[in-house]
Amino acid sequence: MDSPIVSRLFRQLFAHRPCQSLRTQTSAPLRIRHARRNQIRSLSSGRGYDDDDGSANESNWQQRTTILPPDMSEEYNKYPMVTADQLKSRRQRPRRVKMLTRDFIEDSLYNPSYGYFSKQVVIFTPGEPFSFNGLQDESEFHKLLGQRYTEFEDKLDAKEYNESRQLWHTPTELFRPYYGEAIARYLVANYKLSQYPYHDLIIYEMGAGNGTLMLNILDYIRDTEPDVYDRTKFKIIEISSNLAKLQAQQLMRSAHTKGHASKVEIINKSIFEWDQVVPSPCFFLAMEVFDNFAHDAIRYDPITEEPMQGTVLIDTKGDFYEFYVPQIDPVASRFLRVRHAATGGQYPHPLNQSRILRTLKRSLPFAPNLSEPEYIPTRLMQFFDVLGKYFPAHRLLTSDFHELPDTIRGVNAPVVQTRYQRRTVPVTTPYVHQGYFDILFPTDFNVMELMYRAITGKLTRVLTHEEYLRRWAYVEETETKNGDNPLLTWYKNASVLTTV
Repeated sequence: MDSPIVSRLFRQLFAHRPCQSLRTQTSAPLRIRHARRNQIRSLSSGRGYDDDDGSANESNWQQRTTILPPDMSEEYNKYPMVTADQLKSRRQRPRRVKMLTRDFIEDSLYNPSYGYFSKQVVIFTPGEPFSFNGLQDESEFHKLLGQRYTEFEDKLDAKEYNESRQLWHTPTELFRPYYGEAIARYLVANYKLSQYPYHDLIIYEMGAGNGTLMLNILDYIRDTEPDVYDRTKFKIIEISSNLAKLQAQQLMRSAHTKGHASKVEIINKSIFEWDQVVPSPCFFLAMEVFDNFAHDAIRYDPITEEPMQGTVLIDTKGDFYEFYVPQIDPVASRFLRVRHAATGGQYPHPLNQSRILRTLKRSLPFAPNLSEPEYIPTRLMQFFDVLGKYFPAHRLLTSDFHELPDTIRGVNAPVVQTRYQRRTVPVTTPYVHQGYFDILFPTDFNVMELMYRAITGKLTRVLTHEEYLRRWAYVEETETKNGDNPLLTWYKNASVLTTV
């Protein structure tokens, strides 16, 4: 936490019924006279807080309404435009600036000094693997998981109490080692079909969390395929310094895991900083990372269908103001062009009604003059660029959510949530106090599969999470006494994309 005062910010948030004050906020734009730059007032990040001089007064978390927001046009023209890259060296959250939505999200999640993944996140580890065959049914697994969650957090609180700890879990941790072994079987089978014995088995993993998937994969290959293990190299690309240190610690925690040390390299950098060509065939793992890639916000004029790109202004007090301008930056503009070409124009869009109906709606009193926002995964497109340019012989294996509950308004909109006193708190805007909220997006695999093909020139296959695991997991190992199988029934809202 930045200071004990931040706790008062969350307590004020919970002073009402859960999420009451946040869910009442409207995100529809106002009908205003000057339609070429549209302004929307967003949720305050803590009015009165000044990160620049360190004098913190974060207790006044105030709900902001989009009704009659103050005119910030003068500030918009005066404040400099900054990027997430320019803010990397800052130790305090910025004031008196404006930035694109994707840069605000990137900065909120990944800034080295105050980003969500850099400072706040704790990944749940359940301890000993669950013995699914000994459980009566899925309900018993859910109950046992809740008990282990409580025990895990009780131990953390015994060392250092933190009422706003950001704790979450992954399928790798819940279904250890079975989930990792399923990934390993896929890797070994495809390696032996297309690369062995002419090339080494080179595995890159981006965003490796605790390092559990790495260890489960290497354990399996060492135990079942010693000849392949001799040819295996595992390289982690990790943006978070804290998680990179944790992965190194996991690797050296016991004699069993230390045996993998010569096989592993942990590269503490962002994949978007990668600048070396890897000509050798390799597998690239990206498990549950697409959902936290930064997105741009786009709204459309309902009559002309002209796109307008979202920017956020941060004032002297840390309040956020959303603006939409018709000048689309090159990255977002390229995304729109590539998407249209790759899909033949068939993709979800905020303007899903006929122009006649939109014109009629526009004539109604207080009708919005822009569409609902569309969140486009520009950072994901750039990730495909990196794969195509620097890993030309890669094969991608990625899993992520194709659908999420409790999203904010908009097309492909994210879930924005924090955690306080062991309760999850969703909010209705991505413009929130940087570093204390997870911002996660669903992935439209129908669209992104086609974009990946267009950018890399590779062929792909998309399966549901269950379909993939039925092919590669020993599902009998995670079956309960009554026939339930949590490995297959959990994560129904996830898909798996593989390069073929």
